[in-house]
Parts: sequence; C-alpha cells; structure tokens
Amino acid sequence: MPRMNVNEVKFDCLHFQGAIPCKPNKQHGAICATCTSYQPINKRILIIKLGALGDVIRTTPLLSKLRQEHAYAHITWLTLSPDILPANAIDTIYALDAVSIFALQNSIFDIVINLDKDKEACLLMQLISADEKYGFTWEDDHIAACTPAAEHKLMTGFFDQISKENTKSYLEEIFEICHFTFDKEPYQIRLNSAFDSKWKQKFTDLAKDKIIVGLNTGCGPRWNTRLWSDHHWIDLALKLKAAGYFPVFLGGALEDEKNKTLALAAGVYYPGNFSLEEFIAITNNCSMVVTQVTMMMHIATALQKKLVLMNTIFNPNEFEFYGRGVLIGPPSPCRCYFGNSCSEAHPCMLDITSDVVLEALSQLN
Repeated sequence: MPRMNVNEVKFDCLHFQGAIPCKPNKQHGAICATCTSYQPINKRILIIKLGALGDVIRTTPLLSKLRQEHAYAHITWLTLSPDILPANAIDTIYALDAVSIFALQNSIFDIVINLDKDKEACLLMQLISADEKYGFTWEDDHIAACTPAAEHKLMTGFFDQISKENTKSYLEEIFEICHFTFDKEPYQIRLNSAFDSKWKQKFTDLAKDKIIVGLNTGCGPRWNTRLWSDHHWIDLALKLKAAGYFPVFLGGALEDEKNKTLALAAGVYYPGNFSLEEFIAITNNCSMVVTQVTMMMHIATALQKKLVLMNTIFNPNEFEFYGRGVLIGPPSPCRCYFGNSCSEAHPCMLDITSDVVLEALSQLN
C-alpha cells in the first residue's frame, strides 16, 4: 500500500471533498500521489441567488456559460431553494443559514455573482472575498452595482418609466451583468426520476393518446392582478376536452380547494397537491402548459414544455420562450404595471378569453 504525506494531498483538485474521501478514492482506491483523475480547479465561483423559486430557476442558464468559459471551475450556489437546483451541475449548494454564511465569509473565491437586490444578499456580497464581483453589492448604506454592466438593471428596478422602456429579456440582462452574451443557454432543474416514471405511467393510463395540457391556476399572493377567473378556467377546460385534449388542473397548496372545485365543475382530472419535487415530475408529463406569470412558467421552460403564458402587469420583453411559447395579453394595454391591485373596475386579465388561449395552443401543435 503506497504511503502519502499530507503535503502530497491535492487540495486544489475538483474531486477533493474536505475531510472525507473523494469519489476516485471511494470508487477505485485512488490516492493523490498516483491518481490519474486529478484535475486542478481553475476558478472558484459563487452564485448568490436566494429566491423566489422562479427567479432561481431562471438564473440556471448561467451554469452552462460558466462551464463553457471555465471548464474546470468549482461552482458554489447560495439559495433559499436548494432542492430546485440541478445537483449534477453545481459542486456545492448552500441553503441560506448562519452556518453557510460563516463558511462563505471564510472562503476565498475568484468570482462572485450576486443577482439578488435584497439587502441581505447585497450585504453578504460586500463581505465575501473575491477577485471579480458581478451584480449587486452594498456601499454607503445602499444597494450598488458591482460594475457598470449592472447599472441598467438597478435603474429598471428604481423607476417604472425606465422598466417599461426595457427591450431586453431577463436572461439577456443577467448575462450582460456577468459580462457575457446570452446565446439561448438552457434552463436547468432537478427532476426526480422515480416520481417522473410514476406519473408517466399514470398519465399514459388516463390520457391514452391525447395531448396532455397542464392548466396552472395559481400565481401566489404577491401579484393578485395575475389571477384568471374560475369561470375562465372551467370554460377553457371544457373547450380543451371538446377539442380532443386531456386537460389537467395543476397548482400548489393555495390552489388545492380551488382546483378540486374546478375539476368537479369541468369534469377533468386534478391529481392533487404534492411536494414541489413531485409537482415538477407531474409537469414533466404534460405536453403543454397554460399559466399566468408565476413559478410554473419557469418550471415548464426548464422542462422544455410548450407554453402559453398570460401576462398583463409585466414588461412582455422580459420573457424567453426558446421558440416553444406564445405570450398573450388583454386586448387593451394594462394600466397596473407591477401592481398587486387593479385600478380598473373590470380587471384586464379577465379580457383574455378561453378562445384566445385555445388558439394559442393550436399554434404550438
């Protein structure tokens, strides 16, 4: 058995696991002195993207670009939503807590990217050591841009007038903040294979050969102006059935009772309320998805589903569909930009009809 001294340990290897054996050692008995799997890390990169879930998912295209630019990088990600991230694409995933912050403050990175404008994320950005910093930080007791490339995104957040004039997608913006050019790098997401197989069989039995259309009825409490009416959802489900589709109502805990009522009224399938991990697997077994602007939009995009997106209050230029989506809005422009309550007696979201959604779905076939 070969002997090794501690000064022969390759602490800079991509496989190094800290105080425990690395994979080459566990799988093949390899040791640093003679290991053929040694690969030195060329960059240590930290991404800070805490939440919400949809924002975390739509930041994942950066992973492909970072791997392309830095083939042997060690990538760490700090988030409030660790279970959503693709573990095979990230070396270390930290959930936001005191232990993680302590570890990061006592680590040295080559590159740190913070795409959150929340105070806690910017304060942490200011405290972490790195040669290069991109995104947002904290200076003079306020949020600040790390480089001039992040100033435009700051200004769109400060002033609605500037936000409305923006013509770039969110992905174009964050890539530019990182001094990259967006080239349709894909979303990435964690998919549980066991749940995926379970729902594949379930939907095969239920839908037979019909096209499965997921109808995501919720949007969370933050932007209530995004909600479509129960009447519209029922009407759409009935028309989808009549057109030969297999509609499925989808949603989270907040929509559970609502979806039971809708499913009963329309006579369509509602699988129930499940964990986020299983919800992703259910969505993966839909061919098409109809949703308002919410987390489902990002899940469906990550799973490369055909998507019909209903939008009223957000800048329509911010969305990236990768050629698989149709954006629809009300016939008259919305007056409640980024508003959580509608200024009109009749919300314009209700002017989006089921016929318009059905026509959009037909364009995607």
